[in-house]
Amino acid sequence: MIKTLMRSIREYKVASILTPLFIALEVVMECMIPLVMTYILNKAKEETPNTTLIIILSVSIIVLGMFSLLFGVLSGKFGAVASAGFAKNLRRDLYYKSLDFSFENIDRFSSASLVTRMTTDVANIQMAYGMILRITVRVPLMMIFSIILSFVISPKIALIYLLIIPVLGTILFIIIKLAMPAFDKVFHKYDKLNESIEENVKGIRVVKTYVREDYEKEKFRKSSEDIRQGFTKASRIVAWNNPVMVFFMYLSLTLVSYFSGYLIVSTNQTELEIGDISAVITYGTQILMSLMMLSMIFVMLSLSITSMKRVVEVLKEESTIKNPPHPIYKVENGEIEYKRVSFKYSVTAQKFALANVNIKIKSGETIGIIGGTGASKTTFVNLLSRLYDTTEGEVLVGGKNVKEYDLKTLRDNVAVVLQKNVLFSGTILENMRWGNPNATLEEVRACCKLACADEFVESFPEKYDTHIDQGGTNVSGGQKQRLCIARALLKNPKILILDDSTSAVDTKTDAMIRKAFKESIPNTTKIIIAQRISSVESADRIIVLDGGHIDAVGTHEELLKANEIYQEVYHLQNKSEEEEDEKKKN
Repeated sequence: MIKTLMRSIREYKVASILTPLFIALEVVMECMIPLVMTYILNKAKEETPNTTLIIILSVSIIVLGMFSLLFGVLSGKFGAVASAGFAKNLRRDLYYKSLDFSFENIDRFSSASLVTRMTTDVANIQMAYGMILRITVRVPLMMIFSIILSFVISPKIALIYLLIIPVLGTILFIIIKLAMPAFDKVFHKYDKLNESIEENVKGIRVVKTYVREDYEKEKFRKSSEDIRQGFTKASRIVAWNNPVMVFFMYLSLTLVSYFSGYLIVSTNQTELEIGDISAVITYGTQILMSLMMLSMIFVMLSLSITSMKRVVEVLKEESTIKNPPHPIYKVENGEIEYKRVSFKYSVTAQKFALANVNIKIKSGETIGIIGGTGASKTTFVNLLSRLYDTTEGEVLVGGKNVKEYDLKTLRDNVAVVLQKNVLFSGTILENMRWGNPNATLEEVRACCKLACADEFVESFPEKYDTHIDQGGTNVSGGQKQRLCIARALLKNPKILILDDSTSAVDTKTDAMIRKAFKESIPNTTKIIIAQRISSVESADRIIVLDGGHIDAVGTHEELLKANEIYQEVYHLQNKSEEEEDEKKKN
């Protein structure tokens, strides 16, 4: 886990090394000051004190303090640079990794969970890394130097600290051991809360349509309350840290004061001098404060360990779809062939989403796909551009297995207008150039004309410079679909897939789009998934899918005569249209 995370340090290695180095120098300076002060006090009580030496030693304390301040400032500066830079790289690595994921990988992590990992979890790791560089280096060094110097001054008094440290360490370990599982549970609750928020923000129109605001508020309140209770439980455990530390600090100081006084009186300052008490107490305070800081570090690290595991989980996740060792960079034509193709979304799934599919589609052919909900129409076309890979069998494009192609080459030649149309914030022209970054305005207009989008775009005051809000909320569903079709056409693909992409378009415009395709891109293989038979009836062939199987393949006339599923859909749709016509007449 640590090795995986450390790969994200990269250009911040120098800052990461300098931080503990300056911390070590700062600790040396701080530990030297009490020792010099003790020497000054012991010299000052002599009958004829050496004033010059005392002044020199006093000045040396000021110099040590200044160097301590300088090293502290430098360690803070480099620590901040290292931790912030590490977090930046880590966030970038997570984001880039998620972009390389296949649909199968994305299915394993919810989008809300990925957002939490890139924000909250990375922030926790950044804090932990900063603490590791500064405090976890400072604390052990401070303890070691303080204990050594305490033994140098008085081994008997130093034993008090040596006896208290294991007892205190054991108690702190128990506190941390109890707190870690509590923090772990809270982060899982965070994911659920984020999922709920994301779901409601995306579906706000549905929430308002069904007047479910109060229900959603209550659901959010419960999730938020669960997190509060989880943090409260963890905080109650961690809260024992401070009183335990304070108790042992005062206990040790009491014991040190008592035994120091006893040694001074009983030995007449031969074994321990008055000036030594100040140093011993200072070193004792430093030891116990270091332990207190160490306990807090462990608590924070226990909190960040969960975050580390979650981030590493994403970083170690390998995309299930990768480029072959020697990819093909050219798609010859739009010919498609499915050979004994079966597919299921999960290895543990008992049923195939697609089962034993065999079909060959000629280049330039227009294919319609129709079937009921859950017939695996979208699954059928997702295999063409390797959004998923087949479980059994093979899919061929241009006579080659899709797994042999370079992924970018394949997806540039197999343009898919997905069932869920997405436009990004920016101008219409910027959105169109997702299909081809180098497309000219004339090329964009030509593709928009084919998709019947030019008419409404030209009606906007700013035309192709019209700003699209996030998610395309300032255009209608039909307009969004037509813009997405135009964007796909800009790829100039060998295969064009419209996955129910004209559902929000009226039948007249739908017919115009199909006519434009037939006339303008005759050599492009077109696959049209639709619910309306009118959208596919002019296709060269129509595939009827049912329960993941190909039930029938044929022209509109052939299926109307021989296929029961197609007949049923056709008659139901025609009946609905006739009823609507009668209502209009009446």
